[in-house]
Amino acid sequence: MEKRVDKADEVLHDKQTPSHYVGIGASAGGLEALEIFFKEMPPRNNLAFIVIQHLSPDYKSMMVELLAKHTEMPIYRAEEGTFVEKDSVYLIPPKKNLTIFHGKLLLSDQDPSKGINLPIDIFFRSLAEDQADKAIGIILSGTGSDGTRGIRSIKENGGMVMVQDENSAKFDGMPRSAISTGITDYILPPGVIPSQLLSFIKHPYASKTEFAKSIFTNEDNLNRIFAALREKHKVDFTYYKPSTVVRRIERRMSVNQIHELEDYVKYLQSYGHEVSSLYRELLIGVTNFFRDPEVFKALKEKWLPELFQREGRREIRLWVAGCSTGEEAYTLAIICQECMEELGKNFDVKIFATDVDGDAIQQAGIGAYPESIAADVSPSQLSKYFSKQSDGHFYISRSIREMVVFAKHNIIKDPPFTNINLVSCRNLLIYLQPVLQKKVMEWFNFSLRSQGILLLGSSESTGDMIDYFESLDHKGKIFRSKGKRHQAAATMGLVSSFAPKSKKMFMPSERREHSLHMYEEEVLLDRILKTLSQNYFSCGFVVSEHLDLLHVLGKADAYLKFPSGKVNNDISKLVIKEISIPLATGIQRVFNINENVHYSNISLVLGKEKKTVNLKIGPLLGKRSQAPMAIVLIEELQSVENKQDPDWTSYDIDKESEQRIQDLEQELQSTRENLQATIEELETSNEELQATNEELLASNEELQSTNEELQSVNEELYTVNAEFQRKISELTELNNDIDNLLSSSHLATLFLDESLKVRKFTPQLSKIFKIIMNDIGRPYDHLTHNMTKINFKELVQQVHSTTKGLDQEVLLENGDWYLLRILPYFTDPRSYSGIVLTFIDITTRKSAEEKIRFQANLIKSVDQAIIATDLDGGILFWNQFAEKLYQWTEKEVIGKNILQITVPQATEDQAQEILSQLNQKKSWHGTFRVQRKDKTSFLVEVKDAPILNEDQELVGIVGITNEIESVQHS
Repeated sequence: MEKRVDKADEVLHDKQTPSHYVGIGASAGGLEALEIFFKEMPPRNNLAFIVIQHLSPDYKSMMVELLAKHTEMPIYRAEEGTFVEKDSVYLIPPKKNLTIFHGKLLLSDQDPSKGINLPIDIFFRSLAEDQADKAIGIILSGTGSDGTRGIRSIKENGGMVMVQDENSAKFDGMPRSAISTGITDYILPPGVIPSQLLSFIKHPYASKTEFAKSIFTNEDNLNRIFAALREKHKVDFTYYKPSTVVRRIERRMSVNQIHELEDYVKYLQSYGHEVSSLYRELLIGVTNFFRDPEVFKALKEKWLPELFQREGRREIRLWVAGCSTGEEAYTLAIICQECMEELGKNFDVKIFATDVDGDAIQQAGIGAYPESIAADVSPSQLSKYFSKQSDGHFYISRSIREMVVFAKHNIIKDPPFTNINLVSCRNLLIYLQPVLQKKVMEWFNFSLRSQGILLLGSSESTGDMIDYFESLDHKGKIFRSKGKRHQAAATMGLVSSFAPKSKKMFMPSERREHSLHMYEEEVLLDRILKTLSQNYFSCGFVVSEHLDLLHVLGKADAYLKFPSGKVNNDISKLVIKEISIPLATGIQRVFNINENVHYSNISLVLGKEKKTVNLKIGPLLGKRSQAPMAIVLIEELQSVENKQDPDWTSYDIDKESEQRIQDLEQELQSTRENLQATIEELETSNEELQATNEELLASNEELQSTNEELQSVNEELYTVNAEFQRKISELTELNNDIDNLLSSSHLATLFLDESLKVRKFTPQLSKIFKIIMNDIGRPYDHLTHNMTKINFKELVQQVHSTTKGLDQEVLLENGDWYLLRILPYFTDPRSYSGIVLTFIDITTRKSAEEKIRFQANLIKSVDQAIIATDLDGGILFWNQFAEKLYQWTEKEVIGKNILQITVPQATEDQAQEILSQLNQKKSWHGTFRVQRKDKTSFLVEVKDAPILNEDQELVGIVGITNEIESVQHS
């Protein structure tokens, strides 16, 4: 029976499961944005919303009550183990961090000892891990950078990110930090976000309908997309994993609301920025400081000390491939520094950090990170290796920054670094197809020194290169090179572009093989062929105006040499010494005069053989829009006695070298003089700045600590203040309602506080008291009034002391009457807080009462019995003469039936006649016998008249009775 219940609950939960989970991060100024957002969001949307705010731990949050006015969706404060259901809103409670696991919300206490708490980052990261592509992150108004790391995790796992437009945010810190990552899908005002969100989830990609198959089979359009990416960003994504590439293309199509791949290709061609957006989507670099702390702990405690001790050399070289924005490179630098301090040794550590994304490299070089890194970096490391600047970012220290060299580098086609002691490439290989994974591993094996360390991501392995590496830490993916050299890596040309031999590509197709791998070379070869149409030479080079070697023609091994260390593509450094000077001189002349330069009879020694060569250097033909290039052609002469072409210049190595040296010496002398003057100026300025800097550093450390505390308090107070402002607005509205109610009721009302001082009054009170607005705050007994025959002060004191209300009619000097009602003022059943006095004008009522009293006295004085009854015979009036005649008092008969009191003995005909006359609204006159209280009967003369209401309807009877004859009987 228990299992059946569980299964039923599970089925019910599945029906309530949302299509997407929307995490909303907001801080200062976020309340208004949240209200606008939920006001525009339809209540039936198949989504679940989890709102994460910076809440004060000292105040009760009123967010549930405030948001409930703007949405029909149920709003809950998150509780431990709550299943998240669709069409619902969940709010984080104060003093808690919120995470999600298998669709359940989990709460944990905030730990102030860990420094800055970042609840938005914490929830977004758990949401990304738990829901993957069903996760949506929204960043609204707030200060600081909370949420920035979280949206990176959401994007890495295939989710979608939306950010409030900076101009619409009251505080733009959080939106600006999120936008600066370059990974946001939408930047919109809060009122527009709901409609765009609903459009996104209705797209076939987001709704999980069959969509990817059509992309996989659409080879031509994929080809165009890859060509556009390569043309603009020089990166070929052909050998990236198909699932990854298609998923990213699908996401961009979903974001742009495009359903067909052909339409997306047209969109790419029309809007160049979309190419860059797709490029960034494919290169999302998700990283943070000390990612996988156990791995870096093992490196620091075991493998790095072993590496330092084993090498014993002064220079230690590390390579971080795919470094993204530099967090991992700086993490390695920090643990290397700490390791050297613990060993008591100092090494020259150089970390080469490379990535294909130039924007990420530029950001890494700056070394500025949001304050959210405090969640990953310990407080001691944060204070030692970072400094917080006025812009709110943490900047890496100079000592750590100088250990790292950042460079744009394509690991697929650019030559690797050499003599490396440790290579770190984490979570990059998983995005590549096996053919590329193997090629990259061959690069790493070639780069690493014997027993060098290789660090891979948690989901990566050495693959087919398992024989070349020894596993040191299986869980941490730490390997050691065995020192074997792979044949392919040992013989590959270091300057040749990578062109895989396998035909297994993104989609198996010879046509794609040709179009993608020959696309760039066709343009270059076309230019070269035009230049060589009338000449033939054994080998040559294509160089840029910066002397970078771009392409090699023919067999050039004899003329090129490759020094160890970082690869330098400068042609003057790569060629052999004998032709480096004429080649560098000639290339500069070609770019200066844009004409061909010829050198002949250059003698050189190749191995043990002496040779003579001619050099021809000229501009490479091409279009104006193309980058300027030069071509260098080398002709080997068969015999020194060959005739010299009259158009060629015989190259005198000594003369040319001397001239070249003189030019360089003059240039060097000028540079030295300028440099010396600059150094002297800088030294003077540096001495002044040094003293100032030391003072500022001391002040900055103190202010930094204070600022962090104040910022945290400020965000909490702003949230509390926003809630209080909403309550004040409600109270103001309620107060206005009460004022209007009192004014419209025309009641004279006086409010006294607990000290019996005037707190508030209505305008009508001026008819009774001489009071103005300036009297507020004065004791009530300072006021003068025009009431007569009343001890007003005594009445007020009585209610003040007993807290029991009283009523009393009072007469004013002008003759007006008021009902004075004095009541205690309670803020709650047990909290007395003053007195309320209400004066109700009863002048009209008193006048009516006087008139009625006069008429009643007049009737009572008549020597006839006057009796009034309703239609049922109930006695309404009984005058004094009736008491005397019938011996019944008024008190005894009021409300009783007339037939029971007077026992009239009218005949049946008389009764019918009486009713007929009265129904016709006429009087009846006649005689019949009646009975007194003592049972004696007597004959009376009766005149009955009808009593009519305002609508002339019969409502009663009034009778006037005179005694005619008294008869005594027992």
